Amino acid sequence: MEVLDNIPIHLDPGEVLKGLHLDEKRGYLNAVQELVEIANSVIHPKVIYEVSYVDNKNEDTVDIGGIRFTSRVLRVNLDKIGRVFPYIVTIGKELEDKAASFDNLLKQYCLDEIGDEALYLLRRCLEDYLKKKYRLGQISNMSPGSLKDWPITQQKQLFSIFGNVEALIGVKLTDSLLMIPRKSESGMYFPTEVKFYSCQLCPRERCQDRQAPYDKNLAESYRKGK
Repeated sequence: MEVLDNIPIHLDPGEVLKGLHLDEKRGYLNAVQELVEIANSVIHPKVIYEVSYVDNKNEDTVDIGGIRFTSRVLRVNLDKIGRVFPYIVTIGKELEDKAASFDNLLKQYCLDEIGDEALYLLRRCLEDYLKKKYRLGQISNMSPGSLKDWPITQQKQLFSIFGNVEALIGVKLTDSLLMIPRKSESGMYFPTEVKFYSCQLCPRERCQDRQAPYDKNLAESYRKGK
């Protein structure tokens, strides 16, 4: 198990501006740059991950680090995989508190979106770190709750891999299995020959977080065992 708490996250005001769908020519850049500077001063990125080994692969269950997970898609993805990397990442609670201190709803919204961008960058940093340290090629990830096949209830099993996560990186689960701080994410990285996105198996339309189009044939292949 390793905890990383000195991860440099570089938020680019121009990229944030694009993500917010604001026009630089209309004078928004200076305002966004100010908010990015605020975010950079308060976020405290932390990561915990484990090197875990895969065992007891059944039809729709798989043991990871001695913990049983139930997901047909996860099991199929790990069919020829012996080692995975469960993880939890967070940018901390400070940005949420800072956003709540503003009366301006637009600033609150922008800081919330900046938090999402920071969390995305943090996960990318972890991905690059794992690839370099463990000499991995392409890797993909899955998160509990990203698919009906792997429900949010599996958060308990994932957190149990690490023990007291709150003491380690300040993240805890609520009774409804959501993470606090809100800008946190959990999941598993695993090596893949072809990049996998959970979005490829999700038919839900108009999802702003979609990373790849729905692939009906791919979804059917998982039901058949790929």
